Amino acid sequence: MTRSQLSFLKVLAFLLCLGPIAHLAWKGIHGTLGANPIEVITRSTGKWTLLFLLFTLSITPLRKLTGFLALIRFRRMLGLFAFFYVTLHFLTYIWLDKFFDFHQMLIDIAKRRFITVGFTAFVLLVPLALTSTSGMIRRLGGKRWQRLHQLIYLAAILGVFHFLWLVKADIRRPICYGAVLALLLAWRVVAWARPLLLRRTPAPTDASYAVN
Repeated sequence: MTRSQLSFLKVLAFLLCLGPIAHLAWKGIHGTLGANPIEVITRSTGKWTLLFLLFTLSITPLRKLTGFLALIRFRRMLGLFAFFYVTLHFLTYIWLDKFFDFHQMLIDIAKRRFITVGFTAFVLLVPLALTSTSGMIRRLGGKRWQRLHQLIYLAAILGVFHFLWLVKADIRRPICYGAVLALLLAWRVVAWARPLLLRRTPAPTDASYAVN
């Protein structure tokens, strides 16, 4: 793939990632957000946060399975868009829902478990966004940077539970997201464990061949 083709794909991906917020803005301008626009915005930004986290975690398996190495160039963008949408999700809660009533927000965080895990997931994503630049990778060192960015796994798990405990009744969508996340995490566990298992498996000796 040439540099110009890659640049074109990155611009196209960037515009597609802006699609959800553009759609919300369009509905807001035309007054079609429904009877409870705050809930619509909250649900939409939360849904897209989870989806972008799953998209981000899908890059490595897809790159390995397809051999399309250029996919890695999109991982940072997708991760930052996950943080963009979770920030909008959080701002909708503290601004439009609670009107910056921090006392009430602290009560919610302490007493409502779906808000507790959601807020925790948001906090975990903050350092990942702040250290997403190439300069921060050099400053932290590759290994420390990788260990830090493994927090995305925990943030995604908490995000699924946040959604699951929020909806209460119709849990089909959060279960689907959870299943996809479980597959992505299982793939990583297998990819991590496979070299260790192969290393521990003793190589067959000449004697063993003779016995067979």
